[in-house]
Amino acid sequence: MRIEIWSDVVCPWCYVGKRRLEKALAGFEHRDAVEVVYRSFELDPSAPQHGHESTLSQLAKKYGQSEDQMRAGMQSLIETAAGEGLDMKLFDNVHTNTVDAHRLLHLALETGGPALQRELKEQLLAAYFLRAEDVGDHDVLRAAARTAGLTEAAGGERVDAVLAGQEYADAVAADVAQARAYGATGVPFFVVDQRYGVSGAQPTEVFEQVLATAWADAHPVLQTVGGDAGACGPDGCPI
Repeated sequence: MRIEIWSDVVCPWCYVGKRRLEKALAGFEHRDAVEVVYRSFELDPSAPQHGHESTLSQLAKKYGQSEDQMRAGMQSLIETAAGEGLDMKLFDNVHTNTVDAHRLLHLALETGGPALQRELKEQLLAAYFLRAEDVGDHDVLRAAARTAGLTEAAGGERVDAVLAGQEYADAVAADVAQARAYGATGVPFFVVDQRYGVSGAQPTEVFEQVLATAWADAHPVLQTVGGDAGACGPDGCPI
């Protein structure tokens, strides 16, 4: 089974959804047969690479709210995230560009597969939401790459080369285009075996249900029709 997740590293609901899916997978008996791959989605491609404006202030302007109103909404999300074990620093985040973070995630997938990519994804989310670091800053991205093991797996020069150029930009754009083709207008967006779509950070129970349904569809149980009848087996044919 393959789960593809479209998300951004500056999307708080993506972090909450990640934790809820992880809880569902922890209790799923076939979890070792599930592959999780992250796909790119940029919430604001026009955001500056080195953010200086607070996300709180930027969102208040975008949605025509006062900063106090936006702070109240963020506080509610902080409390929701806390229920998933996440101590989010939403009031301290900066509005920043994420394309370079996504390009590194593609490097991680190519270098070490889904496991390394998942670890880098976790480090990037933790940097932004738990430590309020600027994930558009290349020093922050290098630190996340080192902690995740990408620097060791790919080499520090390889990480630097990707950050210095535009490698994997086409892959990021292709992910965004695929999300639009699926009809996804926001993230997180989960696609299971290219058959089931889950929009948003749904409760853990929803993920448990879709995991069970997708597995049953991919591994149907044979239904036996009729009762006992004459048959031969390895010990012979009864008369």
